[in-house]
Amino acid sequence: MNRTDRLYALVEELRAASPRPRSARWLAGRFEVSVRTIERDLQALQQSGVPVYAEQGRTGGYVLDRERTLPPLNITPAQATALAVGLHALGGTPFAADARDALRKVRAVMPERERAAADEFAARVQLLVSPSPSPEVSRVLRDAVSDRRVLRLVYADARGATTDRLVEPLGFLGGERWYLIAWCRLRDAVRGFRLDRIQEAHRLDETAPPRLVDLAELDTFGHEKTGLSEVVKSG
Repeated sequence: MNRTDRLYALVEELRAASPRPRSARWLAGRFEVSVRTIERDLQALQQSGVPVYAEQGRTGGYVLDRERTLPPLNITPAQATALAVGLHALGGTPFAADARDALRKVRAVMPERERAAADEFAARVQLLVSPSPSPEVSRVLRDAVSDRRVLRLVYADARGATTDRLVEPLGFLGGERWYLIAWCRLRDAVRGFRLDRIQEAHRLDETAPPRLVDLAELDTFGHEKTGLSEVVKSG
């Protein structure tokens, strides 16, 4: 068994045993390798984000948190590639880092043969990259919308002129380009801020007050809008 297969099998062994711990010595015997090799494997899994932790004590060992992992996924290479394409489309959005993490988790629980076939298929697909804000700006925007916190933005208009804005984030508008929809205190009205033009974003401690604004009713240049909840339900 090569190391990749062993890592995959190790996760499944710990998943099956959870919440009971497995000692490194027991796992070494199970996979016919040294204890040192198993410990290196477990460390590699932890560093890659797999929720494996050690329980101390005479009956301790290593435990996998089943609630934070996915079981093996039976999806085709084409389906995996479709997921990758869809998640890649979030590259210019506040969800780019989360999309990459989600894709890594999906790949990690695919059988080795299907994962290799999906990688080979995906290599034939090339995608154009849209302008995007910095990862730090994306994180601040995402968290502020989620936690309803006021933001201070440094925003550049189409001519490159910048202004400082205090805004109360309401949500995101996505499509060919992504916008932060927010109540702008400078304009005293709802405004859309193109994400790739937000040069700085600073989250304040102030909670944004409630605003009676229905995002579905906003004028968005005649485009048809679909709420994400509707997309999920239609699936």
